[in-house]
Amino acid sequence: MPFQIAVTNVLVTLLYILPGYILCKLKKATADHLPSLSGVLVYAASPCMIASTFISLDYSREHLVNMLLFFLASLILQGAFMALIYLIFRRKMQDAKYRILNIGSVLGNVGFFGLPIVQALLPDHPEVMCYSSMIVISMNILVFTMGVFCLTGDKKYMTLKSGLINPTMLGFIVGFPLFLLGARPHIPDELFDCINLLGKMTTPLCMIILGIRLATVKLRPLFTRPIIYLICLGKLILFPLFSYACVYFLPLPDAFKASILILTSVPCASVILGLAEIHHSETELSANCVLVSTLLCFLTIPLLTLLL
Repeated sequence: MPFQIAVTNVLVTLLYILPGYILCKLKKATADHLPSLSGVLVYAASPCMIASTFISLDYSREHLVNMLLFFLASLILQGAFMALIYLIFRRKMQDAKYRILNIGSVLGNVGFFGLPIVQALLPDHPEVMCYSSMIVISMNILVFTMGVFCLTGDKKYMTLKSGLINPTMLGFIVGFPLFLLGARPHIPDELFDCINLLGKMTTPLCMIILGIRLATVKLRPLFTRPIIYLICLGKLILFPLFSYACVYFLPLPDAFKASILILTSVPCASVILGLAEIHHSETELSANCVLVSTLLCFLTIPLLTLLL
């Protein structure tokens, strides 16, 4: 049953790529539009997605403890696997493609892609939506500390401030206190529906952006660089198996463990491309990893659900 649900939901998510791809091929949308669409995604839809997940969950001490544990576990697991990859390939880190491998094997599209899938797989556990938000927050902290260091090799680019002050944290700052106060019954339905609807835009908008980008790249280089498949192997298979193995024998709820597996198995995060562009390091490889891992996850995510 989880296998079928995963196949259906991953396929539906991937279908959102088609409008962007078709519109770009018909010259109704171009790559020049991507900065504007990305701005809406990052600065409007994403904070609303984070905020709505916390607002919609009824407060309980158990939910609070599990959320904090999930944040800590996701932070440690991502940091540990990133450090492991760095140690294995440390002699090759002067080559930019191995630095992309280092961060691409860990940083995932846990919010835009992971949230609807884990929610569909665990419909009786509303807290998993907040798990997704917690791993987004932990990932953002790592992006601007270990992630930037691994990509550049220069500690001067590491800044915890950037990891703590960003649109994702804005959604958390708004939503988390409202969760603690149990404020959902006191928020007008119209206002909550507005926030929730903007949050639900994240997945289709993210996939439409990927569709436009896919329409602008040459397909041959996209599928013929071995390093791309090595990154996808790390991100889609090795990292989720490593993470699931680390929590499997711990006295944690089954929904907690299942969320770890699914949320670590999502495709490479688009933030990898952003980092590569900022630091002028393998931008084409970064874009290709995001695209190929997104396409391949149609096979890998359903197969991983067989472990549940």
